[in-house]
Amino acid sequence: MRFAFIAVEKATYPVRVLCRTLAVSRAGFYAWHTRPPARRTQQDQRLGVEIQAIHAETRRRYGSPRVHAELRERGQRVGCKRVARLMRAHGLCARRRRRFRITTDSNHPLAVAPNVLARHFTVPAPDTAWVTDITYLWTQEGWLYLAVILDLFSRAVVGWALSARITRHLTLQALTMALGRRRPPQGLLHHSDRGSQYASADYRRALRVHGIVCSMSRRGNCWDNAVAESFFATVKVELAHDAAWATRGQARGEVFEYIEQFYNGQRRHSALGYLSPLTFELRWVREGGTTATVASQPVSRWSPETTSSVAAPGATRTRGAAISVSPLAPSVTPITSIPGILETAPRTPVGTRAARLITP
Repeated sequence: MRFAFIAVEKATYPVRVLCRTLAVSRAGFYAWHTRPPARRTQQDQRLGVEIQAIHAETRRRYGSPRVHAELRERGQRVGCKRVARLMRAHGLCARRRRRFRITTDSNHPLAVAPNVLARHFTVPAPDTAWVTDITYLWTQEGWLYLAVILDLFSRAVVGWALSARITRHLTLQALTMALGRRRPPQGLLHHSDRGSQYASADYRRALRVHGIVCSMSRRGNCWDNAVAESFFATVKVELAHDAAWATRGQARGEVFEYIEQFYNGQRRHSALGYLSPLTFELRWVREGGTTATVASQPVSRWSPETTSSVAAPGATRTRGAAISVSPLAPSVTPITSIPGILETAPRTPVGTRAARLITP
């Protein structure tokens, strides 16, 4: 530390004066100054550059655990504590979460379903249980509402929709997308809060037509839908809090990029062993529809006796992480093929027309 101080201050004071003041020899200082950096220091310097690159690639969304997982994936043998130390040295950290706010209004006369999910957030296969919720995003044109549907198995976003109005049309559009992508089996569990959008007759009818079991959180209990709430907290931290969207169209584009390209395909999820949702489902497919993690989890009581819509390796078509998967080459389903995903909600009542839109 003293030699480093002298190296910084030698432009202002003579080296002789600095060495005498700090009680070190000039010979020792010059020997330190000309000595090449230690091998460990050189390794830290190279590793620091790679860590900064990963942090920049993820738009400052990754903390040390995810950066460590990314380095291991790239072939770097490095400890998590070393990554954390180097991130602190370079002033790097993940974005911070803000306080949670409850936005659901369950004061309505509509019928509600019982809490069938009962906080069983670990399921044995894709399309066993979905969770859904709505959040809000601010733009200079006004609020933009985002509805998403997540598969509990891989935490993948299987359906989503955006609208300037928070109505049942918004949630129906997200459900349309999820059903079109996944084609779930009979008996799928669908969990939401008690919001009027999910308790509406049109939405409940759409679930019933497809043989989907409806489950709702208890009144005022956001923890019953913790997976969806956690996803929205992540979206706010990693995307919305630092954004200054001039238009709703600009926000739509960035939400699309975040969900379809980053979250589903790249973002490492702590609940999945720091794999992305896409990678987690592809691994499940390659291993014949079972993994060590999945096999250790019991089938919940609502789980249907049918197989998942993700087929085993060798099938001509499987579905997972909001994509169509081939055993050889995965390909992203074109977003433009999903009706209504980036459209504002219609102003006319849904009625039977919405039910027909959902019906295959």
